[in-house]
Amino acid sequence: MINATQLRVGMTIVYKDVPHIVMSVHHLTPGNKRGLVQTKLRNLKTGNSYEHRFRSDDRIERAILERCEMEYLYSEGPHHYFMNTETYEQTTLDDDIMGENRYYLVSNVKFTVEFYEGKPVGVEPPKVVELRVVETPPNIKGATAAASQKPATLETGLTLNVPPFIEKGEVIRVDAWERKYLERAG
Repeated sequence: MINATQLRVGMTIVYKDVPHIVMSVHHLTPGNKRGLVQTKLRNLKTGNSYEHRFRSDDRIERAILERCEMEYLYSEGPHHYFMNTETYEQTTLDDDIMGENRYYLVSNVKFTVEFYEGKPVGVEPPKVVELRVVETPPNIKGATAAASQKPATLETGLTLNVPPFIEKGEVIRVDAWERKYLERAG
């Protein structure tokens, strides 16, 4: 069981005795009232999607699914191809299953793919992914890491804030679970 505040996109949970995949999560804190977690869920049995609000202190059961380590190979449009690292079987995941995790699709990166009744239903990226910066404003003389942040677009299309000393072409480490800059890659 996990708290509603621990929900992440791509997680699979049991809601009303049926497995659901979390499509989006938004934390709400309305004034002096209790916090809420606004989610968009997709029923894995019917395929229907709908929105639901959980209170921040609600306890939610994670679905027990078959989890398999798979290596990302390539993409063709909205289809992303993965290979099981043990059996070498290939699986295709679409954009709706990948969600925000598609921003971490770099060749040879290993993801954890969740299966329900033999069908892929969720994906979890590795904790840290190395990505190349393709666009960012130029460095400002005398800027320090603590002073400010600037936006950077990475090779996969992900945009996040980085320290001002990061330049175009550099490879950085990104925390894929928190979606934030960690450090320069060695």
